[in-house]
Amino acid sequence: MGGVIPQQYRPAVEKGIVETMKEGIIAGYPVIDMRVTLYDGSYHSVDSSEMAFKIAGSMALKKAFLGARPVLLEPIMKVEVTTPDDTLGAVIGDLNSRRGKVQGVEPQAGGNQKIGAVVPMSEMLTYANQLQSITSGRGLYSMEFSHYEEVPGHLAQKIIAEKEAKKTEENA
Repeated sequence: MGGVIPQQYRPAVEKGIVETMKEGIIAGYPVIDMRVTLYDGSYHSVDSSEMAFKIAGSMALKKAFLGARPVLLEPIMKVEVTTPDDTLGAVIGDLNSRRGKVQGVEPQAGGNQKIGAVVPMSEMLTYANQLQSITSGRGLYSMEFSHYEEVPGHLAQKIIAEKEAKKTEENA
């Protein structure tokens, strides 16, 4: 940090930035994986306050953030599904319909197949019931967090519109 901003106001700038990152700028989702550097700023001995610098930090982040073409990210899960041979195609089709990417299929003992895939977490919320239905209760799955990926544009627009509509309802 540098410039003409007195040392006692620099934490207020950081606080404004950190709070804005937590609150989120797009659809209320938190901002992650970024670094901010304060280069310069102006100060007035009478009009400056901690609140003014906190607000300035928040406003500067919002302006820079929106100019950087931000994207929404979604958690992607690593999924392993064990299914009988006779339902393999239906299970793979269901994973594909959930925006999943099948990464491999391995034969298992007893006439089963193990499918490895990565699937957005939002698509896995109703998976247990669907797998039970497809496999007549013979399928098993496990999942763990893998990484984040960008939400496809058409879905991101829908998510943002829904969040904005909900926010408008709450404020009315």
